[in-house]
Amino acid sequence: MSFIGKPLAASIVAATLAAGISGAAAQSPQRGGVLNSTLWPEPPGIVIGINLNAPTLLPSSKMFEGLLTYDFRMAPQPMLAESWEVSPDGLTYTFKLRRNATWHDGKPFTADDVVFSVGEFIPATHARSKPTFERVKASAPDPHTVVMRLSEPYAPLIRSFDALSAPMVPAHVYRGTDFRANPANQSPVGTGPFKFKEWRKGEYIHLVRNDAYWQAGRPYLDAIYYRFIPDSASRALALESGQVQLATQTDIEFVDVARLGKLPNLKVTTQGWEWNSTISWIEMNIRRKPFDDPRFRRAVLHALDREFIRTNLFFGLAKVPTGPIHSSSPYYDADVPRYPYDPAKAAALLDEMGLKPGPDGVRARVKLMGLPYGELWNRLSEYIRQSLGKVGVAVTLEATDVAGWGNRFANWDYDMTTTFLSTLSDPALGVARTYITANQRKGVLFTNTSGYSNPRVDELFAKAAGTSDDAQRKAMYSEMQKIVAGEAAIAWLVEIDWPTIHDARLRDAVVNAFGPNDNFAGAWLAK
Repeated sequence: MSFIGKPLAASIVAATLAAGISGAAAQSPQRGGVLNSTLWPEPPGIVIGINLNAPTLLPSSKMFEGLLTYDFRMAPQPMLAESWEVSPDGLTYTFKLRRNATWHDGKPFTADDVVFSVGEFIPATHARSKPTFERVKASAPDPHTVVMRLSEPYAPLIRSFDALSAPMVPAHVYRGTDFRANPANQSPVGTGPFKFKEWRKGEYIHLVRNDAYWQAGRPYLDAIYYRFIPDSASRALALESGQVQLATQTDIEFVDVARLGKLPNLKVTTQGWEWNSTISWIEMNIRRKPFDDPRFRRAVLHALDREFIRTNLFFGLAKVPTGPIHSSSPYYDADVPRYPYDPAKAAALLDEMGLKPGPDGVRARVKLMGLPYGELWNRLSEYIRQSLGKVGVAVTLEATDVAGWGNRFANWDYDMTTTFLSTLSDPALGVARTYITANQRKGVLFTNTSGYSNPRVDELFAKAAGTSDDAQRKAMYSEMQKIVAGEAAIAWLVEIDWPTIHDARLRDAVVNAFGPNDNFAGAWLAK
């Protein structure tokens, strides 16, 4: 099967397209068929926790599961736990596990695996979930019951048991080993509906049906191929021609979305990313000058026309953010310091810092390490370079591959970089990690890599996470947003409305808040 095509010319109208992916009510799911999905860039690994890059999550979530999953409204639903109870004081969580779940190597899934996963594996490997599960002490009174105890209430905990936040891993495979060097990372062992078959570097990841899956009769698909197609035009052509049946997130350039959505054999939706609440930003290394001065960071924001970025780079599939919390969150507060496009204001702030233009008009020279996820991100880097250049900040663009970008970013070896991050269903889960001082963990991605630190912000995040009074939490998060936005801790660019594009024959692929990051146990191809 060929996945190479000639470049496509596209002219589109900025629009957000939405279409459901659920199967027609009159049709029953059909068994069989192979799903081909694009995946770009090629991930650095396929075990959640060991790697948390977006391309890792798509195939990994088909192999690994959590105790719970969540519907479109983020209400918890059973997964490996068939039921659960929370004590009235919010300090004890009791999970009853499924008795028929097994690992892909045939060993039974038990409470010991849960205790190991939340007590050892996740705190050691999962940068985002480490602060959550360090609060928890788990025990197993019997092989099918897990009790988790907290010393103080932690309201977001009930939304922390999905496969991406808390993947269950086999204790008999990982216990007593170097988690990051374990051979199982190259041949994962999970409980999910699909098993690892092969990873042919530069070509594809191949998953096959788990015939011993705990949900009777599922999965319906025989196999899934995640195919690596470097050229964006070729990815679009493969989808258009039916060679692949699914593309999402960074797979398809935003410039192609509206055109593809008009084709009769394809459907487009932005549903299924409720769990993510993604914000893209420029992260500046506050450990270095001139980024340590809030005036410079404010100047960067004023120098960027974020409405232009939203409209002309993301083609309307985005919104302009105001600060660290996504506008869809109940804790969002719009009443924060704002940074409208104002190059004159940016220049004035740089003047105030003493960064006067030299004979060549340059005030400062900095480097920008662009996110290596495709043409959109290259165009974004070029726009940033041009915009900052207009106010006297000369930007040198640095190109890397995915592994190099992750290594340099995690080890604080950068001036500025573009990135995006899921802010999740609660600020304690997806927002705090980027700003709290205690989460500055060199060598670990998606922590506080910028070096931002404010004791009052640390205090507010800690207090808000430890109270169940929602009015108090809102007040604390409002104050936090005002401080963080006022200090321009990060240059927030856009809230991304990720598109998922699929063949019209693919049914029930987006059924909850995880969209294409769900396990696809119920996904099927109509004949």
